[in-house]
Amino acid sequence: MNAPDPGLARALRTDPPRSRSAPHRLWKRISRAIGDALPKGLYARSLIIIIAPVVLLQSVIAYTFMERHWQLVTKRLSAAVTADVAALIDIYESYPQDRDAETLSRIAAERLNLDLDILKGAKLPAQGPRPFFSILDEALSDEIKRQIRRPFWIDTVGRSNLIEIRVAIPEGVMRITGRRSQAYASNSHIFLVWMIGSSLVLLGVAILFLRNQIKPILRLAAVAEGFGKGREIEFRPRGAREVRQAGHAFIEMKRRIERAMEQRTTMLNGVSHDLRTILTRFRLSLALVEQTSEIEDLSRDVDEMSRMLEGYLAFARGDSAEPATPTDMRTLLEDLRSDVERLGAHVSEVNLAGAPEVTVRPGAFRRCLFNLAANAARYGETVAISGRLEARAFYVSIDDDGPGIPAESREEVFKPFVRLDDSRQDAGGSGLGLAIARDIARAHGGDIALYESPLGGLRATVRVPA
Repeated sequence: MNAPDPGLARALRTDPPRSRSAPHRLWKRISRAIGDALPKGLYARSLIIIIAPVVLLQSVIAYTFMERHWQLVTKRLSAAVTADVAALIDIYESYPQDRDAETLSRIAAERLNLDLDILKGAKLPAQGPRPFFSILDEALSDEIKRQIRRPFWIDTVGRSNLIEIRVAIPEGVMRITGRRSQAYASNSHIFLVWMIGSSLVLLGVAILFLRNQIKPILRLAAVAEGFGKGREIEFRPRGAREVRQAGHAFIEMKRRIERAMEQRTTMLNGVSHDLRTILTRFRLSLALVEQTSEIEDLSRDVDEMSRMLEGYLAFARGDSAEPATPTDMRTLLEDLRSDVERLGAHVSEVNLAGAPEVTVRPGAFRRCLFNLAANAARYGETVAISGRLEARAFYVSIDDDGPGIPAESREEVFKPFVRLDDSRQDAGGSGLGLAIARDIARAHGGDIALYESPLGGLRATVRVPA
């Protein structure tokens, strides 16, 4: 007996997973398409969850009613009218003494609510096109074919409230006219109107209640976003029990963060006071001794230590206690121009496009821009400042004509105490200027990015929510 082929066995083992994976991939693709088509908001999705079952239920009820009740009632009414017409034909043909059909017409009008005429020598008119959707035409034609079995002509649309039936008889044509309601369930639309009307009322009530339930969630999201941007917003938990629990948890988290920040600030203030006291002693001691070149070098070192200390404390503190207020960006950028010019650089232009007022923490934001502008003034001779308001965000770009920063190093310079080894090394600084600037921008809910500048150097762009 020959041994089985390993390749064939491997193929047999791997075929079923491939056959199963194709429907799985198709299902994933369909699910992804449905997910992309559905709305992303909680309010819209909740409305779909409420509306979809109601619409589906109403559709099933309407279809069942139309298919069963409406059509059944119409067939029975058409059968009754056709039976009356068949009886009138039988009476007319069975009793020839009433050739003018006066008695028969009177009986049809008084007992059957039908108008009867005998058109002697007439012929049936050509049958017109049937309506696209008419249960009455179909039901009435079927009943006449089944009960009377003679050539006929009917008109159910010529006069909306009447129907006309013409049947061929040996003398000519018998014409019967009756009300449309005798052969058609004409009041069935009342059920549909009540069903749709009640559904709209229920949906309206559901939408109002759902909107009230969604509002606390949206309010909580807005407060959380505002807190992330450094804004103080009054908030009181409302809504369902779960939403209130989430609101209270957010408030407790906010309090813990504020307590931690307050404790850190207090500790830093204490450290700052102690270190400044020691540095002040150093300055006093150096001022009392004879001023020599060595003493002047020590004084410069003490001043440098003081500046570095202020930079460390500013980075650690983050200026988080300052409230966010509407700030005139035009005035702030003009003040920034003056600061840059005092540093010895030339400001070629200051442009502002869009609304000048943006809600920021003015002191912290000014420090952020000053750090970037000071960095540009240190390495370039010409600086350009521009601001613009776009799509709910405010952008400030600071360009210089310095040596720039390589693209692969632009994220590294934002790390604390990182210094570049190229011509843009931070000589004499603490290495915290860009780190402090990005920390302030992110505390506002924005960020800082570095690009190549049209002036040939570096462009620093600050983005904060407007």
